[in-house]
Amino acid sequence: MLDIGCSLLGWDLFNVDTVQTHHGRTVPVITGIKRANADFIGIAYMGDGGGYAIGSQHLVNAASRNERITVLLVNNTQYGMTGGQMAPTTMPDQKTETSPYGRDAEITGSPTQGPEMVAAISSDTAYVARGTVANPKQLKKYIKKALENQMAGNGFSFVEALALCPTNWRTNAVDTWKFLEEDMYKYFKVGELKVPGPREREGE
Repeated sequence: MLDIGCSLLGWDLFNVDTVQTHHGRTVPVITGIKRANADFIGIAYMGDGGGYAIGSQHLVNAASRNERITVLLVNNTQYGMTGGQMAPTTMPDQKTETSPYGRDAEITGSPTQGPEMVAAISSDTAYVARGTVANPKQLKKYIKKALENQMAGNGFSFVEALALCPTNWRTNAVDTWKFLEEDMYKYFKVGELKVPGPREREGE
């Protein structure tokens, strides 16, 4: 299940059956498909805007109901497909197209901590983690564990992936990785937040 806001051309990249949904509506659509076919492996793929802004109510309710789906959310701290506007995950003082002087946290609040929110409201059988494209081996492991959790029938699985957007960040190669691995890591801690069994330590 692909959110049109973050993955317009995703059906050309994944060798799986896909459905494109309106922005922010990926979670309820995949929930309906999963309920109609319990053996179906349901994956919702979206960006931070689709998941934490227009689609936040769907994400929260699916997590609290312990829907047996897997949600993969890309966090690049702004709306990447529409020009780089401020998003729920935009960090304090970060400049975007709609916050040219930097995000003022006193006016617009702090960055949304999605996995922390989902971990707080989801069932004990849920799986919740945050990975990063800077560590693909770890991120792949988190996604695999999320899918295995769904396939085992345990319930809701959620993985946020910290990602890059050098075009809208206006960064070169060096500054792009610096922004991800230094600036983003200050606000978005990588690791497993909820898992049936021992919790993994950061960096493993």
